Amino acid sequence: MRLSNSSFCVGDWVEVRSKEDILRTLDRNAQLDGMPFMPEMFAFCGQRYQVYKRAHKTCDTVFPVRGRRLDRTVHLDTRCDGSGHDGCQAGCLIFWKEAWLKPIGTRTAATSSEPGGAESAEEAGCTESQVTASTRGSHPVGGAGAYVCQATQLPYASSNLEWWEISQYIEDYLSGNVGLWRIICGGIYSLYYNVRRRRGRIGRLMERFYDRFHPLWRGTPFPRKTGTIPHGAPTPSGTLNLQPGELVRIKSHNEILATLNTRSRNRGLYFDAEEVPYCGGTYRVQKRVAKIINEKTGTMLEFKTPAVILDSVICQSRFSDCRMFCPRSIYSYWREIWLERVGSRAPEIPRQEGQSKAAESAAELYNR
Repeated sequence: MRLSNSSFCVGDWVEVRSKEDILRTLDRNAQLDGMPFMPEMFAFCGQRYQVYKRAHKTCDTVFPVRGRRLDRTVHLDTRCDGSGHDGCQAGCLIFWKEAWLKPIGTRTAATSSEPGGAESAEEAGCTESQVTASTRGSHPVGGAGAYVCQATQLPYASSNLEWWEISQYIEDYLSGNVGLWRIICGGIYSLYYNVRRRRGRIGRLMERFYDRFHPLWRGTPFPRKTGTIPHGAPTPSGTLNLQPGELVRIKSHNEILATLNTRSRNRGLYFDAEEVPYCGGTYRVQKRVAKIINEKTGTMLEFKTPAVILDSVICQSRFSDCRMFCPRSIYSYWREIWLERVGSRAPEIPRQEGQSKAAESAAELYNR
């Protein structure tokens, strides 16, 4: 059984090291152990944050979706604003290597060391200009000049993690990432789902049973249902022209299913099981999204129809076979036809950090 060698748990306070300290840890590709340090991250240097999640594991959305293992890495309440990547609007939760952080307090101080390296950033092989230049590179699919970021490089900064490795779930609990009840419910759901999908008619009866009794375990209706519109046929659309700060209600699961085809898509955007727990809830619009980096190709993907991100509405990886309880907290993307405006427009409020996903044709990378 293998646990990661991370020094931090959820709630620990840390300080992001200075620009000079961090540059000394990077190679000439502006990476540490394959993980890029991005220009957007300089804005957080010298600031203090609590650990949001221990990033001992993550999901790879570049190759076929799978679980991956990371060492000495955490998530803070910090997201990429895309300023160093031509305005990518995905809002990804940033990965922080522990060498880029200082512990605050005594519990982890004894196990965290100062970053090594030469006397200057130049001698260490990386400068701020090199960090900026490292955002573009060559890609086997996207070609020369493709974007490079933490999301595109995740397969190369991580190692394989099979879903059945029990140590990851132990660490989920010990790190504070996931509560015991959520882990138990996740295990029961996974077993139920895998039995159900192999049992034909019995499986359909199991689905109805799940829908009827899910309130007993404070769960949701069975989350892996598909729409009925034939693949290739047009799906309905709706326009609300929602703006940041507006209050909306997410429609019921059944109402949303009526807008989906048999592949659970509405005009290319996938509706995932991880969005079902939010159905019926009321949330603030955080922003409209028109372009994101396609992690598979490193190219910029522009939406034909902008999608909407809602405040604090994220993938919790509760129903994801190969990446259960992934802490990456990818934002969910919503079609306006899945939402209803509540009242008049309200002032924008500060968003809660620590929550992402990609959309349009790239959405399927996140939602299998």
